[in-house]
Amino acid sequence: MALYKLNVNGSDHSVEALPDMPLLWVLRDMLDLTGSKFGCGIGACGACTVLLDGAEAQSCQVTVSAIGKKKVTTIEGLSKDGSHPLQKAWIEHDVPQCGYCQAGQIMAGAALLHKNPHPTDAEIDDTFAFHVCRCGTYQRVRDAVKAAGAKK
Repeated sequence: MALYKLNVNGSDHSVEALPDMPLLWVLRDMLDLTGSKFGCGIGACGACTVLLDGAEAQSCQVTVSAIGKKKVTTIEGLSKDGSHPLQKAWIEHDVPQCGYCQAGQIMAGAALLHKNPHPTDAEIDDTFAFHVCRCGTYQRVRDAVKAAGAKK
């Protein structure tokens, strides 16, 4: 085990973990940040998506030893009160159904809007191409991302 210093949601944390422990388990089991979900464990569904220095990353595929000085943002850190434009748009466009994939999708949308506040349908579709939503709310996701971008 080694000691790792992580910046998560703007706060510094020290965790003792094996170097190959996935960030997902550090977040959920050591820092009690359970918004990021375990979906597939192979980086193919997007349920565990977080931001690393503002870029989308699948936390099940990133080891704690690979984080270094990158800033980690989880759904809990996007806004303290649900006031992020994307979170508001998610509700306004009735995106959530079962909710399991929602945190990962919102974080992917946040990364996209950070790079491009006015993405095209094709850019949104590319971003969400591997995000699995078993409830099939893909059109609502697209609408919510566009609405949130319009408010930026």
